[in-house]
This record gives sequence, C-alpha cells and structure tokens, in this order.
Amino acid sequence: MGKLIILRHGESQWNLENRFTGWVDVDLSTKGVEEAVSAGKKLRNLGIEFHHTYTSVLKRAIKTHFFALEAMERLWYPVSRSWRLNERHYGALQGLNKEETAKQYGEAQVKIWRRSYDTLPPLLDASSEMNPKYDRRYQSVSPLPLAESLRTTIERVMPLWNDEIAMRLKRDENILIVAHGNSLRGLVKHLKNMSPEEVLELNIPTASPWLFELDSNLVPVSDQYL
Repeated sequence: MGKLIILRHGESQWNLENRFTGWVDVDLSTKGVEEAVSAGKKLRNLGIEFHHTYTSVLKRAIKTHFFALEAMERLWYPVSRSWRLNERHYGALQGLNKEETAKQYGEAQVKIWRRSYDTLPPLLDASSEMNPKYDRRYQSVSPLPLAESLRTTIERVMPLWNDEIAMRLKRDENILIVAHGNSLRGLVKHLKNMSPEEVLELNIPTASPWLFELDSNLVPVSDQYL
C-alpha cells in the first residue's frame, strides 16, 4: 500500500494578519516560505519517493508545494491541482480580522462560525469581487459556494479522494497532498473515522508533514508528524 503525506501550506500573509482567508488567493508570508523549505528538507530526509502530488488551485498551497519540492530536489514530480482541495469558503467573513469580528459579533458566535461542523458562516454577497464565479479557475465548477461549513467542505473533497487519490494509493503509489487546514481536516476525519465533535478539536499546523501508513482498506495503521 502506498504511503500518504499531507501538508498544510506555510503561513500566509493573512494568517500573519489574523484574517479569515478562505478562497481568497493570498500569498505566503516570509515565514511561510521558510516553513515550506523546512518541510521539504524533512521530506527529503525521510527518503520517500512520491509517484504523484496534489495541491489546491490557491497559490499559498502551490508555492508551498514548489518550495518543498525544490528543497527535496524533486521539482519534476507530477502534480495535479484541484479546486476540491481549496480551503473552506468563509463567505462574508473573508478578509475580516478574526479578533475584530469577535468583538463585533461576540466570541461565542465567531466560534460557532469557525468550529461548528455544519453551520455556515454569513454568505458572501453574490456581487462581491470575491465571488468565485468571476474567477477563470472556476468556470467549469457548478454550483460554486458563497460560504461553506466543514461538512460541505468535506463533501467536495471526497470525490477527488475516492475517484483518484485512493486508487493511486491502492496501486502502491506514494502520494503527497499540499492543501489547507480545513480541506485536510476533512480528509483526516474520513481516514480516522472521526466524529463531528472529534474533528472540531483537530488543528493541523502549517507546513508540518503528516505521514500516514495505511492498510489495504486505506485505514491508518500509524500516523505521525515528521
């Protein structure tokens, strides 16, 4: 059975500024670049050769993938990019400072928006320039979200997993996925059969490679951060 490593992107500029990011295409911070390089060095030291790699279509994941593979001296690895690995869409919260939003709406309400399994944040105004329908990357995607819960994020991640990534792993291919906190949390929920309550406590740190050893049914027999 192939090995799976998941990697959340390095710190983004909006992570640094404590803002809701979602599908907004924010770049890595200087620290985020350094984190990506460090992750690549850890992967190089691990000595696993990857047969295929995956990223979202957002540049903080794409650049983390690039800097990590450059540190591995493996820029030639095949890569597929999919919107299904994008971060959770935070709707009208995108771009807002998390601390200021908590002061305006109350910490309890913001915690529900951030951590509840199936509660949507406020919807993005359809006329907003952040509406993904105006972005060429998503012209073939329908319907497009104006906000997502963790549950709906998982629902759009799973077809990519079931139809492609799982099949590669069963062919003994080693796979690297570079994506985002919530899309990866959803994948881990599936792998570990976590309850909605359990996954709410799961936090995946930036640029920390997480190795999964899987059995023939793709159930983890062991997992560890490098």
